[in-house]
Amino acid sequence: MTRYDDIIQVCLRRGIFYPSGEIYGSFAGFYDYGVIGTKIKHKLERQWRAYFLNLDDNFHEIEVTNVMPEAVFRGSGHLENFVDPVLQCSKCDFNDKADDFLGKIEKRSFENTPVEAMNQYMHDKKTKCPQCGSSFKEIENLNLMFNFQVGSNKQTRGYLRPETAQGPYLSFKREYLANREKLPLGLAIVGKAYRNEISPRQGLFRTREFTQAELQIFFDPDTLDEHDNYEAIKGTEIYFVDSEKRDKGAQKVKVDALRKKGYAKKYLYYLAKFKEFYDSLGVKNDDLRFYEKNQDEKAFYNKYHIDIEGRFESFDDFREIGAMHYRTDHDLTGHARESKKELSINREGKKFVPHVIEMTFGVDRNLFFFLDRSYTTEKDRTYFSLPKPLAPNPVGVYPLVKKDGLAEKAQQVYNELRKQHVEAIYDEAGSIGRRYARADEVGVPYGITIDYDTMQDGTVTLRERDSTKQSRIQISDIAKKIS
Repeated sequence: MTRYDDIIQVCLRRGIFYPSGEIYGSFAGFYDYGVIGTKIKHKLERQWRAYFLNLDDNFHEIEVTNVMPEAVFRGSGHLENFVDPVLQCSKCDFNDKADDFLGKIEKRSFENTPVEAMNQYMHDKKTKCPQCGSSFKEIENLNLMFNFQVGSNKQTRGYLRPETAQGPYLSFKREYLANREKLPLGLAIVGKAYRNEISPRQGLFRTREFTQAELQIFFDPDTLDEHDNYEAIKGTEIYFVDSEKRDKGAQKVKVDALRKKGYAKKYLYYLAKFKEFYDSLGVKNDDLRFYEKNQDEKAFYNKYHIDIEGRFESFDDFREIGAMHYRTDHDLTGHARESKKELSINREGKKFVPHVIEMTFGVDRNLFFFLDRSYTTEKDRTYFSLPKPLAPNPVGVYPLVKKDGLAEKAQQVYNELRKQHVEAIYDEAGSIGRRYARADEVGVPYGITIDYDTMQDGTVTLRERDSTKQSRIQISDIAKKIS
């Protein structure tokens, strides 16, 4: 089996994630998180909130509905433009995203290539179905939004949001007034989005229901090239893929060097902060790259578009796990036009429509990124060496044996840790080695063993997951040692 298959098997067996409704034969692209997976996911979301919402005193989280009226997506442009080109065999059931399929064949990007051009290319190349060898139907665009009837009126259409971003745009004016009319204003959402993907694949990487963590930063466009703390980050080094020099691959550059390409200070400040977030979770520099989109690849409304890509050993490649967009005033202007509502603001005698920098983060993709990069195989064990902040539980508590009062003492230690809000687990089943292995496998970084010495001197054995090193510490020091 491949590394990817091994990881999936562990995730299925240990209940990290698994196909939704699998006893009935589930739809592709829908996954449920089990007990362990939910804990890891919540830890990742907690880290995102703690970091990004503290980048500014005026950054806040909001929660909005997943269902929105059709008019919202006319205003945003999704009704017309949120499409993918679908490729279907004329004989069998094979289908795929046309740009992905052709990109794999030609080893180059077909992203945003017009349907007509792809059809002509396939005609010229006489491209055949890899499954049955038949010809393909003409490529057509498929709108990726799920829609449905709302209420009893068949003409009333609702849509599941394809991204979280529209919520902050619709809420901007109210939140701006409620938060004392201060800019910049950051509105974040951590929540579900839905896309009717043509060909969901590779576990959590491309699904039809997924979690996003997105921060929309609204600001005065006259301040785009300003940030009070820019000097502190301008020396931050990133691995950058220049859209005009892709043949050179990712080059290490200082953030400030991108000023020569026309990037503004405010955008670069938040780009550096994205890098710092991954630094805080132990991601090595060259395992993360910043991939610049060219004019043909980025959306027409994005003045700047850089994808954050992580190295996946399972795919032997880099894949997108986040992005930074400078969306100008496209969104607020579009919604103002469609709704006939005023979304401009007045500040210091100046009337303007705020611009937006968007920091987007795929929670599920990042969860799999950290599972993939931490999956470790050794001679006698496999385990996830997850960063401590993402571990499902920080510590396991184990009696060496269940007799002679050791189980009762271990339960006492466990209960005391829980009182201190340490999310410990307790396990007394099987040999101590098997209990260590069970916890290691899902990423628990520490194990505490209660043995006969504990009953004499109040010390326990502290075992580290990655090194398997053991040491003796006082019971009273456990919480401090594992923090």
